[in-house]
Amino acid sequence: MFDTNIRTLVVVGAQWGDEGKGKLVDVLAERADWVVRYQGGANAGHTVHIGDRSTVLHQIPSGILHPGVRCAIGNGVVLDPETMFVEVDELVRDGVDVEGRLYLSDRAHLVMPYHKLVDKESAASKAIGTTGRGIGPAYEDKVARRGIRVLDLRHPERLRALVQKGTAHANQLLAGFGSTKRADAEFTLTELAKLAPRLLAIAEDVGLTVHRAQKSGAAVLLEGAQGSLLDVDHGTYPFVTSSSTTAGGASIGVGIGPRSIDAALGVVKAYTTRVGSGPLPTEYDDVMGERMRTLGNEFGATTGRPRRCGWFDAVVVRYAVRVNGLTSLAVTKLDVLDTIEKIGLCTGYEIGGEFVEEFPGDIADLEGVIPRYEWFDGWMCSTAGARQLSDLPAAARAYLDRIEALVECPIKYVSVGTRRDQILETGIVGG
Repeated sequence: MFDTNIRTLVVVGAQWGDEGKGKLVDVLAERADWVVRYQGGANAGHTVHIGDRSTVLHQIPSGILHPGVRCAIGNGVVLDPETMFVEVDELVRDGVDVEGRLYLSDRAHLVMPYHKLVDKESAASKAIGTTGRGIGPAYEDKVARRGIRVLDLRHPERLRALVQKGTAHANQLLAGFGSTKRADAEFTLTELAKLAPRLLAIAEDVGLTVHRAQKSGAAVLLEGAQGSLLDVDHGTYPFVTSSSTTAGGASIGVGIGPRSIDAALGVVKAYTTRVGSGPLPTEYDDVMGERMRTLGNEFGATTGRPRRCGWFDAVVVRYAVRVNGLTSLAVTKLDVLDTIEKIGLCTGYEIGGEFVEEFPGDIADLEGVIPRYEWFDGWMCSTAGARQLSDLPAAARAYLDRIEALVECPIKYVSVGTRRDQILETGIVGG
């Protein structure tokens, strides 16, 4: 990565999120000049382990933990300004120098207190398992052209009118939900007045800044949130997030041309997880699911909710390879499978008596799906000490080789633990 052929790389999740993107970005950021977040909001939770310390970043790009790396939040993000500055202040307390290294697109939309209230009170949000952080309502207001952007903070009268309009709409929704709670425009304006100086101090045209960095030859890492199967267009709709999580969203969410992105790295777990409702074709039974949650510590970094777990689904990942144009893969948490006697790998589905190898767009087709598996003998030994691919047991390498063949994308990185030094690099080109 970051040679004469690859100067701008996008990192995406290639399953249902929680694949370990933050860890990969943290490691790759050591070679980058810029790390830019391009979509999502405070519903993301990127956990980075450094020594004995764990840092969970919700909105600030993972590259902030590397001195000298500049970080930016793109226009595709819906920003919760209050919680962002909580993150900033915690980083400063931990000795991380943030001054002059964090930039914010002045075109980014803001998550308002009334967005959170609507999200928490909405039965629809509860049904699809949202985090209740106002992300969906903020994106809805953005598309409906009643959203509030960072640059609106420069214009007090415009801001007041927008907040009043947003509050009125939120209260209409709350009344329709049967909720007794109501949003308060004056409260929102007071909170924004407190935050505006800090926000405007770091606000600029991030798309232009990144474009200029690219022209100067800088190494740029574009960081997404959630996973490809949660993409609003290409995911398991309606059990999806509200933004474009796939690689195409990076260009839009930063404000750079698609031809300026050189490669796309997809991150996947060595098995499959998802949070909340929606299809998970390879889901384990309760006993195995609980075992894997314990082994993999499969609880959300943002919500603490237990993740549903299943075998690796090559149908899902092959689909993600296609819709993202992935040039390489990173496989995380291989070590979680170290004590599993027999390991399943889904190669296709039986739907209505017909064998299919492509992921269907209609979730009704997934309700009665029968996954078809190949089974592998487990390696039954620790992989945590491996530092190169040849250190892995032959059974683990055979498992990875079969994944590579089925999803039609080369594996460049393999993670065997939580530390930075537990990521093995295969040496292939492509991200």
